[in-house]
Amino acid sequence: MYVWDASDGALLHRMQGHQGAVMGVAFSPDGSRLASAGGEALLVWEVQSGASMRALGPHPGKANAVTWEPSGERLFSGSSDGRLRRWEVQSGECVRVEEAHQGTVQALKVSPDGSRLASCGTDGTIRLWDLESGHSLGTLRRDRPYERLTITGIRGLTQAEIATLRALGAVEDEADEQSPSPEQAAQL
Repeated sequence: MYVWDASDGALLHRMQGHQGAVMGVAFSPDGSRLASAGGEALLVWEVQSGASMRALGPHPGKANAVTWEPSGERLFSGSSDGRLRRWEVQSGECVRVEEAHQGTVQALKVSPDGSRLASCGTDGTIRLWDLESGHSLGTLRRDRPYERLTITGIRGLTQAEIATLRALGAVEDEADEQSPSPEQAAQL
């Protein structure tokens, strides 16, 4: 990793410690430390000197994302195994693991008020977490291609096609399914 002076573009530090690509970095709340995630390593650096302060772990799976808690005492990491991990920076130990995503955790962000964490995964979801308890507050996800598509009254579909569309998120209005067809209504 490299640290550059934004005012003049001068290279300040070249930090070596990761094997392979660095996937995520985050400054501590006070700006004095930098956390980096990459490969099977989660590292904490001293920004002024560029010196490595601590390796957290070992980190199961590939570390892809990292963010600090507002106190600066703990870090969260997200990895290729879909789990969130909470780390004590001082001891370097993992103190909590949560099943988060059905795929890689790509990004992490703490809310401006410091009470929640958002995690984004390759499964197309964003999960919200309570920082204090570690409990999930909910899941946001994009609609699948047929999500909430109303297929009520569509003619010419086989039962297999209807079952497939339902499995993909399409819906049928049950009230309409029980109402008479136009031919039946004409006979009434």
